[in-house]
Amino acid sequence: MVAVVSGGSGFIGSHLVDRLLEDGFEVRVLDTLPPHRPEVEFAKVDINSKNEVLDACRDAEQIFHLAAVSNVDEAYQKPVETVRANTLGTLHLLEAARRSRTERFVFASTVWVYGGARGTDVHEDSPFYMPGAGHIYTSTKIASELYIHDYSRLYGVPFTILRYGIPYGPRARAGTLVPIFIRKALLGEPLTIFGDGMQYRNFLYVEDLARGNVLALANIAENQIYNLEGPRPISVKEVAETIQKILGEVKIEYKPPRPGDYRGKDVSSKKAKRDLKWEPVVEFEEGMRRYIEWYREAELPKLQAALRRVE
Repeated sequence: MVAVVSGGSGFIGSHLVDRLLEDGFEVRVLDTLPPHRPEVEFAKVDINSKNEVLDACRDAEQIFHLAAVSNVDEAYQKPVETVRANTLGTLHLLEAARRSRTERFVFASTVWVYGGARGTDVHEDSPFYMPGAGHIYTSTKIASELYIHDYSRLYGVPFTILRYGIPYGPRARAGTLVPIFIRKALLGEPLTIFGDGMQYRNFLYVEDLARGNVLALANIAENQIYNLEGPRPISVKEVAETIQKILGEVKIEYKPPRPGDYRGKDVSSKKAKRDLKWEPVVEFEEGMRRYIEWYREAELPKLQAALRRVE
């Protein structure tokens, strides 16, 4: 079973690679950087290049398409490049799936597509309010979902769309809330909360998310959409207080709220639980303990060395 993972050297992709190997798959990573696992096949591919993608996916039985510009700040600064990578790149992978007669095309979408949905409780059938998409990044995911449905209807490409919640855990991108707070805490800096700290996300441990991707290969998941969301709302305040509980002496400071802070929506994962028997199993405090332990061993020494060089 050749499972291709685009973006397999990234945060979520690397954990998906771990899970696929554990489950006995032959894995090929499509990325611009080498994967963290030396035993997997690596194809250095720019997803903007149709020919490179077609060649790398020539015998793919499953394609997991995770490669994308996912940093919203980068997407804001480079909208054209983001659209090219996130939508044209998706079309290139879809074309590869069509030509290779791939058994399943699994796409990494996001719960942010519900940003424009009416109401606070949303699910896979909630209609989008297009002017409310709110960001170039979100719009590229919505557009990609439309292309995936087109390829299914016109060319018979079987798909599963997974709308990811907000993951955390080892190898996470440094610029998001949880790694920022962990870095500050381990360096003895205060954790800053804007407003009352009740802005929330349903944080999801990354290994639970990777497991959901593999479960999505089930027959029942063909041509379906699933939310893979965290089990409960976790406020910014709880994130800070959990780190404080684990590490001990951590200062938390509050500042005035920032305009337009998004408090989140309640995204249902009942369909994934019903069809895939998937639900998160790693409780937030346990996941944070694992993440902090990994960060201390893998990232903190490099960070401290870099700070010494600056001094």
